[in-house]
Amino acid sequence: MISKTAKNNNNNNKEEKNYVNDRFRSTGLHRQSLPGLRIPPRYQRRPEREWSVFFFYPADFTFVCPTELQDLQNHYEAFKKISCEIYSISCDSVYVHKAWHDHSQAIGKVEFPMIGDPGQVLTRAFDVLAKNGEGSQRATFIIDPKCQVVGYEIISSNVGRDAEELLRKVEACQFVYEHGDMMCPAAWHPGDTPLVSGNDLISDI
Repeated sequence: MISKTAKNNNNNNKEEKNYVNDRFRSTGLHRQSLPGLRIPPRYQRRPEREWSVFFFYPADFTFVCPTELQDLQNHYEAFKKISCEIYSISCDSVYVHKAWHDHSQAIGKVEFPMIGDPGQVLTRAFDVLAKNGEGSQRATFIIDPKCQVVGYEIISSNVGRDAEELLRKVEACQFVYEHGDMMCPAAWHPGDTPLVSGNDLISDI
């Protein structure tokens, strides 16, 4: 992160370099590839037991996108508490991300990794390239510690996503991951009663 107390240009330049490398470059995924996806090796490393959300959005310096990333930032601590990292991704470069971060009040608060994908490597790997071939669709992927995609969504580019609902979905996926014989009904939240499969359940619902 850039130091606010840098005393000279040399220090500023050094901090700037770290800012670009640490904030906007992600080590990303796991030591193994996602099923059916071709992920570059540099994105295949992440801590064991960590969950991930890959949050694709159309472009920097747009309209709906900053509201989404700001909403994610407002819930970022909650995601970290459940060992889930957020990776926002667009086909812009890390330098465009930095300019956006420097000039947008909403994006300036973002602390989670912002991945630059100008070569469209990840965007194509996840098959979420927009029809115009220039940017990503508005797509979300939830990935478990085994590097399995356990949830995904693609929505209209004109419709923003809700971070609180995304958090709820991750929590539900984590519960099912730990309790494979149980299910989470609609609107389930941690602490609510889960469902257990069986013939009796069919008649009870």
